[in-house]
Amino acid sequence: MIWYPYEQMKTMRQPYKILDANGVYLQTHDQKLIDSVSSWWCMIHGYKHPELTAALKKQADNFCHVMLGGLTHEPVQQLSAKLQEFLPGDLDYCFFSDSGSVAVEVSLKMALQYNTNQGRKRPLVLALEHAYHGDTFKAMEVGDDEDYHFAFEEKSGVVHIPTQIPALEAAFEQYHDQLNCFIVEPLLQGAGGMLMYNIDFLQRARQLCDEYDVLLIFDEVATGFGRTGNRFVADLVLPDILVLGKALTGGYIGHAATVANHKVFNAFYSDNDRHALMHGPTFMGNALACAVALKGIEIFERDDYMSKIQHIEEVSRRELAGLSDPRIKDVRVMGGCACIEVYDSATLEGFQQFAYERGVFCRPFLRYMYSMVPYIIKDDELIKIFDTMKSWFF
Repeated sequence: MIWYPYEQMKTMRQPYKILDANGVYLQTHDQKLIDSVSSWWCMIHGYKHPELTAALKKQADNFCHVMLGGLTHEPVQQLSAKLQEFLPGDLDYCFFSDSGSVAVEVSLKMALQYNTNQGRKRPLVLALEHAYHGDTFKAMEVGDDEDYHFAFEEKSGVVHIPTQIPALEAAFEQYHDQLNCFIVEPLLQGAGGMLMYNIDFLQRARQLCDEYDVLLIFDEVATGFGRTGNRFVADLVLPDILVLGKALTGGYIGHAATVANHKVFNAFYSDNDRHALMHGPTFMGNALACAVALKGIEIFERDDYMSKIQHIEEVSRRELAGLSDPRIKDVRVMGGCACIEVYDSATLEGFQQFAYERGVFCRPFLRYMYSMVPYIIKDDELIKIFDTMKSWFF
């Protein structure tokens, strides 16, 4: 029996069974659905993309996986080189893993050991209120959303602050000599409620991290590859460590990367074996994942996805402009993300089936009805999503 995620198994509704998927569409036995959430935000190229599928098959005909312990291979070397070229600044050192949550764990482990290797004891992590960084234990600890992690209330070594500069400055003033890092979902906090904030906050964070030698970590598992309307928020403010996942492989296969700058890497580069990063996921650098990631980045650049995302944002703003209802608290749009927040979660009960019957797959959560569409979506398909959302209220 399948144990499904984020569900009370005793009371959950029967999930929709997908028989096929192509482009932006999911096919069930009785309905063709526009996927408005890109399968948890990862399918940026859509389903059954011929070039991605071909890249996967070509690599599978060679070999699917070998461990990186004592071995290496061309796909992982090529992907590392491509990310070094593709990413901003001196984010040059790629540590691969098999999921975004694990990649976050690696980033936090790097930050703690970065200080330990230099003989400093800095046990605290600074994080944001309403943060979500994954469901493994340290990722849960730096998260701040009891709707996901209420069963694990005991948290130590983490200070949470709102996305307000005075709170940021106060935290650094009080804890700076104890902080090893500040981890954020930059500009857009996804699972915490599609919360959006200003770049000024991150610019000030960069200044304070530089002043006090605190590592700045951007968790761009969700925000990377254009979702905020920027290629990466790291293009605007450069972190010390960047975490990538989801869209990295276009949703084809699980893979993630924790990318460090020279300062971080050099703290581990030593004749002392105890300064090594003792971490090694079995499937890190998986050859299939690397091959499909390389092809996905090629398509992202070649087909000018940033223009596609800008157009998605323009259509989203136009279609949601003036949307008002006593039940609606706020309407937000940023890049390839749109969110309708309601006052009461009961307002959204039944919406998923309502959307299904109209040919749209939506998955609202808590008080948030949202879209995170594949970037290949056409205008009429995008408009259909918003028409479905608006018709729920009128």
